[in-house]
Amino acid sequence: MRIITLALAALLLLIQYPLWLGKGGWLTVADLEAQVAATHAHTEQLKARNAKLESEVRDLKDGLGAVEERARYDLGMIKSNEIFVQVLRKDEKPAVMMTEPPPPRVKKGAQKGEH
Repeated sequence: MRIITLALAALLLLIQYPLWLGKGGWLTVADLEAQVAATHAHTEQLKARNAKLESEVRDLKDGLGAVEERARYDLGMIKSNEIFVQVLRKDEKPAVMMTEPPPPRVKKGAQKGEH
């Protein structure tokens, strides 16, 4: 009777091995599901980034506002009737200007020698 119990226990263990550790076992399936979830999360991040880039490209192709904004922030360009004011932190360097600032205005009274 004891031999039959040991044989049945051994058979039970042999049957359990492929279920847990085999090629299509639960541990492999759980690992693959975790990989799929990570891949889906990464794909969603890439989709969001692509949508943002696509929107930016569409704005650059269709509207002049986006081009003007890019020129202002990336290249430091200003319009002819604007005054450029830049606020810097202690450790920050001024931006490089791509356009020449307009000449300073002279008051009419200052030209005649009046104050």
